[in-house]
Amino acid sequence: MHDSLIAALAALRKTLNDRRHRGLLWADGEAAMVRERALGIWRGGDWQAPLWLGPTAPADDIPVLPAAKARTRLGGEHELVVVDAATPGGGFDPEAFGAVAGTVRAGGLLLLLTPADWRTAAPRPDADYARLASWPHAVDSLSAHTLARLARCLRTADTLLHWPAEAERPDLTPPAAGEAAAPSDVADPDCLSADQAEAVRRLSRLRRRRPLVISADRGRGKSAALGIAAARRLAGGERELWLTAPRPGAVEPVFERLAALLPGGRREANVFVVTTGQGPARLRFLPPDGVMAALAEAGGEPSAAPTLLVDEAAAIPAPLLGRWLAAFPRLAFATTVHGYEGTGRGFAVRFRERLARETPDWRACRLATPVRWAPGDPLEALTRELLLLDAEPADDDRVTAALAAEPVQLAELDRAALARDTPALTELFGLLVQAHYRTTPGDLRQLLDAPDTRLLAARVGGHCVGVCLVQAEGGLPAALAAAVHHGERRPRGHLLAQSLAVHGGWREAAETRWWRIQRIAVHPAARRRGVGSRLLAAVAERARVAGIDALGTSFGGEPALLAFWRSRGYATLRLGLSREASSGEHAVMMGLPLHADARRRLTDWQAEFHELLPTLLAAELDELDAALIVALLDEAPVPPLDTATPARLAWFAAGGGELALARPWLARAWRIARHRAPSALDEAEWQALAAPLFQGREVPAGWTAAGRKARLRHWRELAGRLQAALETTRPDKLDARQAGGIGSP
Repeated sequence: MHDSLIAALAALRKTLNDRRHRGLLWADGEAAMVRERALGIWRGGDWQAPLWLGPTAPADDIPVLPAAKARTRLGGEHELVVVDAATPGGGFDPEAFGAVAGTVRAGGLLLLLTPADWRTAAPRPDADYARLASWPHAVDSLSAHTLARLARCLRTADTLLHWPAEAERPDLTPPAAGEAAAPSDVADPDCLSADQAEAVRRLSRLRRRRPLVISADRGRGKSAALGIAAARRLAGGERELWLTAPRPGAVEPVFERLAALLPGGRREANVFVVTTGQGPARLRFLPPDGVMAALAEAGGEPSAAPTLLVDEAAAIPAPLLGRWLAAFPRLAFATTVHGYEGTGRGFAVRFRERLARETPDWRACRLATPVRWAPGDPLEALTRELLLLDAEPADDDRVTAALAAEPVQLAELDRAALARDTPALTELFGLLVQAHYRTTPGDLRQLLDAPDTRLLAARVGGHCVGVCLVQAEGGLPAALAAAVHHGERRPRGHLLAQSLAVHGGWREAAETRWWRIQRIAVHPAARRRGVGSRLLAAVAERARVAGIDALGTSFGGEPALLAFWRSRGYATLRLGLSREASSGEHAVMMGLPLHADARRRLTDWQAEFHELLPTLLAAELDELDAALIVALLDEAPVPPLDTATPARLAWFAAGGGELALARPWLARAWRIARHRAPSALDEAEWQALAAPLFQGREVPAGWTAAGRKARLRHWRELAGRLQAALETTRPDKLDARQAGGIGSP
């Protein structure tokens, strides 16, 4: 590297350090050339903890981190990060870029290497697009609208440093700085901003049944706030604190603050132990799926529950958050608002409803001031623009006014045009972000570039108020479908078609032509106006015209979602045997036939699923949530009423035998009365009986256990009420459901 370039680099770093900002340098060109340039910058500065992210190292003495492992660096800091998207076999991974961008410390530099065609109007899909190339598509046949959009953003950014291929050296003149924010007075000596100090104050004074929700963009010090508050709680006499997050690496700042503020303590793996004037105390990190098990070991009662601190809550499945809300009297959730792996906005919008219902006195705290770098940081602003991290749906008031003035119009969107229309793309993607917990920058690329994908939008007054994302699947040739059915082939993509063929056991599912509804979202101001129903009806009509056999959907099983799709005529075809990592729920797959042959096929599959369901509930799904059991059984055929069932119920209700000796008849009565006399029991009672009748569990998963004698008395009382309900129902009407069957809402 020339001495003049070394001097320019040193001057740039000094300016960034003085401003407490970070820079982004873009180098484009042939792979070998840009890697050589990056290597010169790597060696031309005394960088602390530099990181090279890419498929291969540029030299033997430089460690390289694959993009797939970018998240392992969370909690760390680097003065230099090289993101190599130019080397063949690599490519630009949006989520990896977002992850490592947040690890660049103030005064540091992120160097982005890209192919030369990023400066053209039509860059080619790179190797990372292989994840989108579902069978039979090849990578080079895909569109690259996402890369074209990224390149346009880079070409027009005025805070970007650029080293073009034709230039011998870059212009490293620091971009003009905005007006510096006035330093704020922070009364708390352990905190770096006033809002961080306020978060620590609230965390230090958590009250029973008043959960605290802390939201912040990255770099605002929320994890450090958890650590400061934890240190103060332990020093103040609290003996036990629990901490959880998606990965241990996400909470390193918590342990760092504990070590700094409690120097007499020690860390043992994922436990921090300190001796205070009140005796030994500890903070214990637990993985999310181990929290309830640890609570059961501690006694399982609210009185035995320690304070629970939850970091990166938006990336944790919603059902776990809900169980903790009920089990831990003192609880705090911290979450990133604009995140690369899950968004706090979706978390806040959806989880707020449950908070308001179960803990109406919950509190919110927002950290706005950055502490790891200064306000106006160029890298933060560019990362947000590149990955659309600031995407928001249209303003509520504008949507409401537009709805009052004109009708909603439906249209199928051209994805190339959408990628060029930043306001429209921002509104649409913001709507998807708000509707789903874990929408990521990778989902934006899926939306714009995945093959066989359709976007149907509802618009009013120029604003997006609804969107349905549809993926074509199935239609595999008979030989390939047979190989998939027997587990011999697994072509990329085709989630629904392959799962039903492999796990459902139906070869024809792989041959069936499906349109799978990946996402559907409606603007909050446009709900209860039929927008979602119109979108689904329009998708069905377009599918029929295109010769599609059936519509399908797959989602984390929740009773409300199950009810929504059933009301649209969809039938349950499969239930996953294990919880999905992304949702924390068992995947439910449902289908809606679009013609007579498909109706016969899906009706048979639905019947086989309901024949299989009781054996699954008794074995592999013996811990399935009671509410979901009830929702699934509501869809099953109702058995006929025989003479033995009322007699067995009367015998058990009057004190005869144990529950096990009446189980088959009581289960039959449960299913009949649930359909014919749903008011015989309240919803909690229907659920309470589901576990002992269908799972062999005396207490539903996650419920607090009462004494066995009390449970037996309760079961007998419920059996008596079911018997009375059956006595008032005419047997000749108990042979079949009144519902119209599959495909009939």
